[in-house]
Amino acid sequence: MKYIKHIFFDLDHTLWDYEKNSRETLLFLFTEHQIEKSYNITFENFIQTFETINYNLWHQYSLKKITREDLRRQRFHQTFNHFNINQLELTKLWADDYLKITPYKTHLIDGAIDTLNYLKDRYNLHLITNGFKEVQYIKLDSSGLKTYFDHLIISEDHGYRKPNINIFRIAENLANTTKSECVIIGDNYEADILGALNAGWKAVYLSPTPLKQENEKTTRIEKLSELKQLFGNENFTLH
Repeated sequence: MKYIKHIFFDLDHTLWDYEKNSRETLLFLFTEHQIEKSYNITFENFIQTFETINYNLWHQYSLKKITREDLRRQRFHQTFNHFNINQLELTKLWADDYLKITPYKTHLIDGAIDTLNYLKDRYNLHLITNGFKEVQYIKLDSSGLKTYFDHLIISEDHGYRKPNINIFRIAENLANTTKSECVIIGDNYEADILGALNAGWKAVYLSPTPLKQENEKTTRIEKLSELKQLFGNENFTLH
């Protein structure tokens, strides 16, 4: 695509299937600890509660309103409290085991590898993520994604998280490029898309659902495979 030389991918929910990998781990823990039998809770109710709490805590974490330890502890503490389970040891065990197991899961978003193979010889590919650094590196190694990227930019290594403009400036410096040559692909509208736009980058929003009010500066795709057509057309210009 004209002018664009560097494509930065988000990791969780964009390339690495966070939902599927997380649910596999939670189902294992749920079964291992006999939660349904002991507390009369269905896995469906448990997972819906956890995912809502986890999403809200990640949002607070990205805005630096809570620490990583708050996030790790509170997502299970709040979930168990919702079901009137008051066992601090169980909460701590789940928090630890969740991070020990989940990063080794290898489910990817549909079309991830095929799309990266298409783009890697045409653009410089990089990764930029807010996830915990020790687990993000494991995910990248376990899933085979690491080899596709020139730079792995993990927010914890640099002290800034998306949408903070400084993490985008750091990314530019590491890639030895300028904002006009950069585009981010991500699923989080506030962290990935608005963060990139505020930094003067282009942005491609991966979402099956349109925004209530589409941003004229944002290109939206429903599937990763659409990137092959988008970036394979040299005359196409991103918004």
